[in-house]
Amino acid sequence: MLNVCDIQVMKPLLAQHGFHFSKAKGQNFLIAPWVPASIAQEAGVDETAGVLEIGPGIGPLTQQLCLRAGKVCAVEVDTRLEPILKQTAGDFSNLEILWGDILKQDIPALVAEKFPGLRPMACANLPYYITTPILSALLEADCFDTVTVMVQKEVAQRIAAAPGTADYGAFSVFCQYYTEPELLFDVPPNCFLPQPKVTSAVITLRRRAARPWNVTDEAAFFHVVRSSFAMRRKKLSNGLTAGFPELGKAGAEDVLKVCGFPENVRGETLGIPEFARIANEITSRRAAK
Repeated sequence: MLNVCDIQVMKPLLAQHGFHFSKAKGQNFLIAPWVPASIAQEAGVDETAGVLEIGPGIGPLTQQLCLRAGKVCAVEVDTRLEPILKQTAGDFSNLEILWGDILKQDIPALVAEKFPGLRPMACANLPYYITTPILSALLEADCFDTVTVMVQKEVAQRIAAAPGTADYGAFSVFCQYYTEPELLFDVPPNCFLPQPKVTSAVITLRRRAARPWNVTDEAAFFHVVRSSFAMRRKKLSNGLTAGFPELGKAGAEDVLKVCGFPENVRGETLGIPEFARIANEITSRRAAK
C-alpha cells in the first residue's frame, strides 16, 4: 500500500499524472499519516460499517477506512484524480468510487443501495468552502449512525457550541437537533500540502436515538431558529416579528409570554427545548386560524 502521506511518494505521484492543486476545489492533501489513521480509528469504523467518504482526494483516509470497514463508497467530483486513486486504493475489493457531486445525489437512496446490512457512517476531509452545504445534506439525510468530518477549527467549535456562548448560532442548533457532536482533535496547518492558513479539527456527530422535544413542524422550528439569530444582538421578539410577519410585534411578544420567557429574552441564550416550545406555539396559532 502506497504511503500517500509521504511527500517523497506524493510529489512524484502527482507529477506523474500532471496533477495540480485546485484552489477552486479547496484541495489540501494530508502529509501526516497519523491524521487519517486517527480519523478512521476515532470514528469507530469496523467491519460492520458501511462508510460513505466524501472527497477522497488521493486516498489517505480512503486507505484507512478500507482497512477497517465492511465497505467504503467514496464520492469524488474531481475526475483528474481517477488514475491516482487507481494506484493508491485500487487494490481494495471493499471500495467503490463514484465520480460526481455528492450534493446532486439522493443520499438516503445511495446509502440503502450501497450498504445493505451494514451500519452506515460518513467520513470526510471537507473543503472549507463547501463544509456547510455538505454537512447539512449528510445530517438531513438522517441515515448515518455517525458523521465524522475534518473541518476548519472555528466551524467545529460552532457546531459543538453551547447556548449563550459566542460561537453558538443557528448552525449549532441545526447540527445538535440531529446529532450529539463531540470535538475529537485538532490538525495543525503543517499536516497539509499546500498548508492552509488555519487550524483544522476533527469532529464526530452521533445521530440522536431520540429527539425528545416533540417538535410538531420541523420547518417552523428551523425558521424560528434562523429568525432568532438573524438579529442576534436584539430581543428575540424582534427576530420573531421579522421572521413571522403574520404575528406582528404584539403577537411575537405574546408567544414568548405564553412560553414563559421574559420579554427581553435573546435567542442566543436558548437551547433546542426552548426553541421547540416557541415553534410549537406558533404552529398551533397557525392551525387555529
